[in-house]
Amino acid sequence: MDRIAQAFARARAEKRAAFIAYLCAGDPDFDTSLAACRALIEAGIDVLELGVPFSDPLADGLTNQLAAQRALASGMTSARVFELVRRLRPLAPALPIVFYTYYNLVFTHGVEGYVRQAQAAGVDGLLTLDLPPEEAGEMLAACRAGELRTIFIVAPTTSEERLQVICRAATGFIYYVSREGVTGVRGEMACDLPQSVARIKRHTALPVVVGFGVSTRAHVRQVAQAADGVVVGSALVNVIRDNLDNRPALPARLRAVAAELVAGTPCG
Repeated sequence: MDRIAQAFARARAEKRAAFIAYLCAGDPDFDTSLAACRALIEAGIDVLELGVPFSDPLADGLTNQLAAQRALASGMTSARVFELVRRLRPLAPALPIVFYTYYNLVFTHGVEGYVRQAQAAGVDGLLTLDLPPEEAGEMLAACRAGELRTIFIVAPTTSEERLQVICRAATGFIYYVSREGVTGVRGEMACDLPQSVARIKRHTALPVVVGFGVSTRAHVRQVAQAADGVVVGSALVNVIRDNLDNRPALPARLRAVAAELVAGTPCG
């Protein structure tokens, strides 16, 4: 099995949901970002989702937009993002690393070339936010050749017909957006998660994860009862934002927050 499949199988055997942690690569700078990712690994995450900083992140709320701005201002480029993955890979050889990115960043480097670079660096999958599966033929072929998994998003408004198309294109996992809109911390989770996840599972045997708005241990616990995995992003990025003036203390604080969230993943 590939690293993504292994991570979900391991979580399933331990009767818990897999914990997927998001950070923007290079936020607020390369070295601090590396230390932050290491802190998440030490906190026990199952999958690391790295946002590739982009100047026009349409699916992101303010928290992640500002994280991308900080990363770009510090000099992060696609090459530096690949370097970050190369630096992380020896620290956690079995940890799946997924890119959360936009198609412009893939296309401008050449789809096949970008996928080859990602695979060589140690990336396991691509979640390309603005690339619909109906138009993803070139990338899907490149990912198959490069043994990278593809991840697509399902929204609450996704039709049954389109859900089938998405599930056929995905090879890593399905990412269910629990609420309409952009990323960001929310006060409450949607109450229909079990039904929504069950609807997706009728069309795929892949793991289904839930994200967008998950920000507390109680949220994680609620999602873990319904889904195979839970994604937390803004709540972790906020730790970086709140410690920009005390970067040496940032990894320990991030590790503590992540460990508290990971503790909500048991589903028994």
